[in-house]
Amino acid sequence: MAPAGSDRDREPLRFVTMGLGWDPVRDGVWSGGYRREIDLNAAALLYAGDRLTDVVYHEQLLSQDGAVRLLGDNLTGHGAGDDEVITIDLTRSSPRITSVLLLVTSYSGQAFDVIENGFCRLVDGLTRREVSRFALPAGPDHTGFVLGRLHRDDGNWQFHVIGVAIPARHPAEAVPHLEQFLG
Repeated sequence: MAPAGSDRDREPLRFVTMGLGWDPVRDGVWSGGYRREIDLNAAALLYAGDRLTDVVYHEQLLSQDGAVRLLGDNLTGHGAGDDEVITIDLTRSSPRITSVLLLVTSYSGQAFDVIENGFCRLVDGLTRREVSRFALPAGPDHTGFVLGRLHRDDGNWQFHVIGVAIPARHPAEAVPHLEQFLG
């Protein structure tokens, strides 16, 4: 699905949620000779300029300033709708934070082309309007996906769609690929 609108035609954002969803492994689906659950992860990487200062992901559920929170780590994709949700209260964000990159990784290592109904989206938490939505892109080396970047623009928060697949199973593996999206 194509992203909605451009940065310039939106009101400043105050509270957003990132949703990530996928279907669990079906019976009879095997990986490397054995049944393997699919564990995708949502992550938010917080930057001050071009310097990474904080990460919210399955091993750290809350940012240092309390503005970004992962509401739980789904290890299988079981459940309807968003399987993982990150909430971001931009009004509480530290003044030093200038960008938040939103990321999906395949922690269990499956490429997105073997994951059924994988998607990620950004929702304006006040209006409930879906700002952007993507199906996770198929590709044999696509284990990471950069949804977009929240950034301060003259004191107001805006969202810039990125929508690029990267090879990364963990946020730490993604960091070298993310610098290009900060400017």
